[in-house]
Amino acid sequence: MLLTRKSSSATTQAQASAGLVNSLSRGLDGQSRRTIPTMDRRLFLRRSGLGLGAGLAATQLSLVQRKAHAADTAAPAAGAKAKVEVKRTVCGHCSVGCAVDAVVENGVWVRQEPVFDSPINLGAHCAKGAALREHGAGEHRLRTPMKLVNGKYQKISWDVALTEISAKMLELKKQSGPDSVFIVGSSKHNNEQAYLLRKWVSFWGSNNCDHQARICHSTTVAGVANTWGYGAMTNSYNDMRNSRAAMYIGSNAAEAHPVSMLHMLHAKENGCKMIVVDPRFTRTAAKADDYVRIRSGSDIPFVFGLVYHIFKNGWEDKNYIHDRVYGMDKVREDIMAKWTPDKVLEACGVDEATCYKVAKTLADNRPSTIVWCMGQTQHSIGNAVVRASCILQLVLGNVGVSGGGTNIFRGHDNVQGATDVGPNPDSLPGYYGLAEGAWKHFAKIWDVDFEWIKKQYAPGMLTKPGMTVSRWIDGVLEKNELIDQESNLRGLFFWGHAPNSQTRGLEMKKAMDKLDLLVVVDPFPSATAAMAAMPGKADELNPNRAVYLLPACTQFETSGSCTASNRSIQWREKVIEPLWESRTDHMIMYQLAQKLGFDKELMKSGKLVPGKGGMPEPETESLLREINRGLWTIGYTGQSPERLKAHMRNMNVFDVKTLRAKGGIDKETGYKLDGDYFGLPWPCYGTPELKHPGSPNLYDTSKHVMEGGGNFRANFGVERDGVSLLAEDGSHSKGSAITTGYPEFDHLLLKKLGWWNDLTEAEMKLAEGKNWKTDLSGGIQRVAMAHGCHPFGNAKARAVVWNFPDPIPQHREALFSTRPDLIAKYPTHDDKKSFWRLPTLYKSVQDKNVDIVKTFPLIMSSGRLVEYEGGGEETRSNRWLAELQQHMFVEINPATANDRGIRDGEDVWVTTPTGAKLTVRALVTERVDRDTVWLPFHFSGRWQGADLLQHYPEGAAPIVRGEAINTATTYGYDSVTMMQETKTTVCQVTRATV
Repeated sequence: MLLTRKSSSATTQAQASAGLVNSLSRGLDGQSRRTIPTMDRRLFLRRSGLGLGAGLAATQLSLVQRKAHAADTAAPAAGAKAKVEVKRTVCGHCSVGCAVDAVVENGVWVRQEPVFDSPINLGAHCAKGAALREHGAGEHRLRTPMKLVNGKYQKISWDVALTEISAKMLELKKQSGPDSVFIVGSSKHNNEQAYLLRKWVSFWGSNNCDHQARICHSTTVAGVANTWGYGAMTNSYNDMRNSRAAMYIGSNAAEAHPVSMLHMLHAKENGCKMIVVDPRFTRTAAKADDYVRIRSGSDIPFVFGLVYHIFKNGWEDKNYIHDRVYGMDKVREDIMAKWTPDKVLEACGVDEATCYKVAKTLADNRPSTIVWCMGQTQHSIGNAVVRASCILQLVLGNVGVSGGGTNIFRGHDNVQGATDVGPNPDSLPGYYGLAEGAWKHFAKIWDVDFEWIKKQYAPGMLTKPGMTVSRWIDGVLEKNELIDQESNLRGLFFWGHAPNSQTRGLEMKKAMDKLDLLVVVDPFPSATAAMAAMPGKADELNPNRAVYLLPACTQFETSGSCTASNRSIQWREKVIEPLWESRTDHMIMYQLAQKLGFDKELMKSGKLVPGKGGMPEPETESLLREINRGLWTIGYTGQSPERLKAHMRNMNVFDVKTLRAKGGIDKETGYKLDGDYFGLPWPCYGTPELKHPGSPNLYDTSKHVMEGGGNFRANFGVERDGVSLLAEDGSHSKGSAITTGYPEFDHLLLKKLGWWNDLTEAEMKLAEGKNWKTDLSGGIQRVAMAHGCHPFGNAKARAVVWNFPDPIPQHREALFSTRPDLIAKYPTHDDKKSFWRLPTLYKSVQDKNVDIVKTFPLIMSSGRLVEYEGGGEETRSNRWLAELQQHMFVEINPATANDRGIRDGEDVWVTTPTGAKLTVRALVTERVDRDTVWLPFHFSGRWQGADLLQHYPEGAAPIVRGEAINTATTYGYDSVTMMQETKTTVCQVTRATV
């Protein structure tokens, strides 16, 4: 059922601007109002993707061109024979990784077929996946480069755009240094593009780059990596079929990751107990055996309330904790003292009986898994919330086992891959960090001189982490003397990123107006275009500001790999040629590098091929091979293009539960797939020739390392305060020659063990003086695994993370809280002077707003809809999806609505302490309690009651426009990662008067 489905006769926001019917008509007719030709039933079914697909069954499809039977083709032009090809790609709307077969007729994408052989989606799609074709041919796309002139966008040529942008960049660099420009990358880029963008920014000379992961799962990456080694989902969607219990906390998978529920529902058929913990009764909660409502932001009290009962009743896995976990004794002491049932009830609203029942369910039904998303991460204590969930799983012994683990669902199709290999401000690709040793490693991969790279940077900035995307606003607006770099930000690229997904919209508008250069690179113009063109205050607008829109291709107009949430990597074929004047992101990077003077260095280690119009562009296969050569840390080395393409051609051989191939030989290459895990989930160690199968479940000691097994990573030293951090005797992966804990492998350890001579002579030359992360021969990894050992060592997970602000996770109230009594008991952090180059406020903000409940008595939270994705410009421009959800709305409890004289379907004002006012539609529902309201975050195109239609480029406005919740969200950032606090702030809702 839809959340809202109102008749077109009702007064709506869309009608207030131009009329929904007219909007949809514009979408159907296209920008030029072309007349739609009539079509018969057969043509309609074929063009719409409904029916007539049996002749192209999934078992017949591969990554090679195939001709369709005559019955499946349209009538060719006189004397011409229709050319029909089938291209296999991956949906771009969440991290599940659903495969799609695109049917292309004479170069036109005419329909799509679900891939029934895919072990991930098994032929299933959500609404967005079913409407995928429209994104590749959407009429609302940006078609040509454009420049903002006197408040209106005008068409310009690519040469003019690239010349002017590069000239402005060089001017800013000369005046204020390379750090004056900030690059916001994209989690929609494929791995190769994300990797190239980090390289591009490095050669520009700055670490001021970031992407969407900062504002969705950076707290996950930091919290999980600092607990046991890698900041990623440990198991897989498929492996949840093996769970006996599953707790979703801060995850509405039924809407955010719909196809993932396919696996959970199968698990439920086999007896899995499903628990949903959320402030809101979601569609996911509707499928649960037990639903628990908590107060937004109180995850730690609830989770530790569970751990309290587990310890109290002796349900913890004592042997597991002794052998594989460091510091749990201190955590137990802290929890048993602080999180007694009365304190849990006070902080999160859940009584003792409910906590006991959930704890017992998880303890009695092992292996049990836990799922979380942005409901846990988007808080000023997000890192601590994440680690509390990790501690719960360690207490139960659920990590490193099939059916257990922490299943952390990411939001975008390649947000995992972009995090792994892309534009992070604190690391080079592969989480190598920014130390000089990391730069020297990549200088070898890139075949450039380290000193040359160093000279591109301002003095002392090479190893300093950059700003984050969540704080670029302050990089522009903050006093210069408080910023830890030479200049404020003056230039900004939004390279595939939606500004309405970020908080503090009013201040963002001010920052946009103050910039010297703003560049939007996107298939759709995004809300940035309208915000930039919208008139600002005259005294705040930079009269010399230059704004450009560059039409990038979609992922359907190029090829490349993307990494699903479970770390499986899939290869996308190019479905269609670039439409209109759009160019691929990697072509744009190369062409800008030509103008900026480092194109030869950028592609010295890669390969150029003819792209659109015969212009050179980097070859994606070449970029993946470069990734394979260098990213030893996380095992992005074994997934060659050839292996990935073979997996895509032979999906049918992979088991749905285990993801492992049962036999199978790729007919095109002769490659034997037997034993591989689908998509070669990282780490896939060694060279491709070593044929490591990938790692389906991280830290699993029941398997040999060459069968995908492992153990916790030795990434935090070998001892702490005289206590060993290495695993105890017997806690080794199956078949290991070392049956106790051991440190990371390097050349010295190999020599001490007497294994050095197992290397070839060529490997010895490259491995001398190196460790498993920097040995480009791969020999250290090969030899360690030949002896059954994991290259990254064998240590204990950390329940106590001593390098974080709260070594043991502590509950702290949100900066804007409706509970002053709890602020007194659980205050936030002290302000920080310089963190990620900027001062960050905590206690001063909270103290100033301690009684904010008197004016703003409602908790305001946000989340995702099944119909739309991310900032929503792409999906709200899709005619099929736009019909499903036509209005921005706020969910409000009936009692709360009645107290305010609000009726369902009426327009209301939502106001917050920022001074922002949003006009949205009221959805009166008991999904939320009396103290909470909830809004989706996919909308933009309206600004405090006004329609921004006139400020979009002509013909490129989305069909559905609405207020962005983040126009009104408040200040607040995680103390480790700068994650924005969106799930817990405050507001007031009042009836809108005409």
